[in-house]
Amino acid sequence: MADANALGDITKDDLAGFAGKGAAFVALGETLVRDTPSDQQRLERTSSVSISLAGSEYTLAIMLARLGIPSAYITRLPDNPYGWMIRDTARSQGINTDYIAWAPKAEPVGRFLYELGRTPRKSIGWYQRMYSAASRLGPGMVDWRGALQDCRLFHTSGITFGLANHSQYERNYLLETFEEALSMKPRECMVGLDFNYRATLWSKEQCRAVMTPLVSGRVDVLITTIEDMAAVYGIGCGQWTPEQIDKGEVREISDQDLRAFAGRVGELFKVKAVGLTIRYPDTFEQHRWESAAMDAQGHFYRSPAVRSMSLLDRLGGGDTWNGGFYYGLLTAGYGAQGLEKGVLVGDAATRLKQTLMFDLPIVTKAEVRDLMKEDIAGGGKRVSR
Repeated sequence: MADANALGDITKDDLAGFAGKGAAFVALGETLVRDTPSDQQRLERTSSVSISLAGSEYTLAIMLARLGIPSAYITRLPDNPYGWMIRDTARSQGINTDYIAWAPKAEPVGRFLYELGRTPRKSIGWYQRMYSAASRLGPGMVDWRGALQDCRLFHTSGITFGLANHSQYERNYLLETFEEALSMKPRECMVGLDFNYRATLWSKEQCRAVMTPLVSGRVDVLITTIEDMAAVYGIGCGQWTPEQIDKGEVREISDQDLRAFAGRVGELFKVKAVGLTIRYPDTFEQHRWESAAMDAQGHFYRSPAVRSMSLLDRLGGGDTWNGGFYYGLLTAGYGAQGLEKGVLVGDAATRLKQTLMFDLPIVTKAEVRDLMKEDIAGGGKRVSR
C-alpha cells in the first residue's frame, strides 16, 4: 500500500514522454446533449432545462486531458449548433477534435433526459439515441492511421456497440468502425474498454453475442462492475450471488473474494488487466466508493479504504474514475505500480467529480493530488500485493 513516504512516486506527473507528440489517448464514442430541469420540477412539468453534455468516452477524455495527457475524441456529429457545441467544449478542454466525422445538419444528436432524485425518490433518465449521427459512424469516415499514429491507449465502451441494437439497424456501424481502427493502430497501442452494460440499449443476450468475441483476446484493459458481470454473465462475488448483487444487497467484500472475481473476469475475456469500481449507495445523497485492479500476473491493488462522498450528481463518476485509472497506467506502466497509482488517482478524481453538477469532470490536477495526499496519509486496511 502506498504511504506518505512513497507519495512523490505516486503523485509525480511523468508527462515528459508525452511532450511534442500527438494524442497519446484516443476515445471513440457518442456524446449526448443532456436536459435536466433547472426549476426542480418533474420533466413533464418543467418550463426550464439546463443543457449540458454527457457521454462515457467524452467524459473520460476530458478527465485525461485535464490531467495533462494529450487526448483526442472521435465521434460523428451533425453539422449544426449542437454538434459545434460538442466539438467546441472538447476543444476548450484541450482535446484534439480534428478527426471528428461530420453528418448532414438535419441528423439528430443523441439526447438524455434526466431527472434528479432525492431520497427516497430515485433519479430517472430517458435515452433518445435512436438514429443519432454518432450511431452511424461507419468504416471509411475516419483517418485512423492519422488519429492513432502516436496513440498509447485507444478506448471505447460497451454503450457504443449497443447503439445499433437500440436503433434496430441491420448492421453495427460502430463495431465495424472499431474493427477498422484496430487494424490500423500501432502495434504498441493498448486497447481499453469499459463494459458499461445498458439494458435500455440491448438485451443481455444481444450484449453477450457482441461483447464476448469483441473483448476476448483483443482488449488489453477491461473496466467493469460486479453488477454488470452478475447481470450479463451470471458471475457472483464470494458469498454474494448474482441475484443478490443485482438487488443491491452487497456489503463487505473480502480481498480474497474480490481478487477471485477479478481473476475470473480476466480469464473469461483474456485481458491483461481488469479494473473494478464498487459503489455502495446508502441514500441518494450519500454514497461510499472503492475500486480495485488486477493484472494477468496476479498483481492486485484495492482502495486503501471505502470512502464516503456527498453527491450532487453521480453521472460521469465511473467515467471520471476510468480517466484517473488510465492516468496511472499511462504514467506508471501496466504493472503493479500503474495499477496502484491508477486506483488512487481514479478514486480521488471521481469523488471530487461527484460533488459537482452535471457529467463533465471539471476538476483540477491540484485538487486530485491534494485529495490523494489525504487518502494516502489516512491509510486504511488494504494492502498492495
